[in-house]
Amino acid sequence: MTLSKALALAGAFLPLPALAQPIVLDWPVDCVLGTTCYIEDYVDTDPAHGRQSDYACGIKSRDGHKGTDIALLSFETQTTVRAAANAVVLRVRDGMVDDPKMPNVTDDNACGNAVFLDHGQGWRTLYCHLKQGSLSVVPGDTVTAGDPLGQIGLSGKTTHPHLHLSVYHNGALVDPFRPNATASCGEEQEMLWAEPPAYDRASLITAGFTDAIPSLPQVTTGKARRHTLRPDQPIVLYGHAGHAEHGDVLTLSAAGPDGEVFQRKILLKHPQVSQMQAFGRKPPAAGWPKGTYTGRAILTRNARVIAHRFAEVTID
Repeated sequence: MTLSKALALAGAFLPLPALAQPIVLDWPVDCVLGTTCYIEDYVDTDPAHGRQSDYACGIKSRDGHKGTDIALLSFETQTTVRAAANAVVLRVRDGMVDDPKMPNVTDDNACGNAVFLDHGQGWRTLYCHLKQGSLSVVPGDTVTAGDPLGQIGLSGKTTHPHLHLSVYHNGALVDPFRPNATASCGEEQEMLWAEPPAYDRASLITAGFTDAIPSLPQVTTGKARRHTLRPDQPIVLYGHAGHAEHGDVLTLSAAGPDGEVFQRKILLKHPQVSQMQAFGRKPPAAGWPKGTYTGRAILTRNARVIAHRFAEVTID
């Protein structure tokens, strides 16, 4: 059976009763939450109704999302992915390039380079978007919790470095933060994590480049976003935050072929369900150097990273 077929069989998100003998999961990434990584998206607990909801009734998910996304703050970091529990390696995929432009990515290989583990008693875990050539296991290997599987990469359907972790029991998708799917959203229950990560309601909904300070409606509809700019146009980066609290800091920065273009720290003084902030620079007299510019929006609370978004624009 190919990895794609195995994933298809394990793709259903079925309502589950309280699970007997639940698996216990260790943290699967060599990173520190709030310092070198953050949880970007959780399992969508309401995939059938065309809207996303995470296990705490928040918006930190995407419609139909089938895993937990643990994202890094840098494209350059070499970060190891580790087995979350003792297991036997079922399937692996390697050989897909690490490219955020996602060449030759289809629904069948959207997971990218991956490892699929069998933990026994119906429990399985899937690790997606691993770095090409970094896999350290092959089918049939026995691994112990904490053993390295590979490194986080940019393979498959992803524009930024992160691990997508999915958990299954008897073929049904399980949210490790809400293993009893019949419980009400937000209802307190035992998680599958050995050390459950803290939850932050605040998020960065989106970030992007444009050529002028946009309005919130222009950002929410996507009309503000520019994928290309001329050398003589201003470079403006915006960040759209949700549920930010008084005292949170939104840092907007941009870098291009010649290095940093700007960095701006914005103190958010009033809690709001939805707010947009933007900052930019006018072009130099000779115009911006042509090439790719990367933007970063980082939301922090007491110096701890809550959310982060990358953005990209091409000057041509």
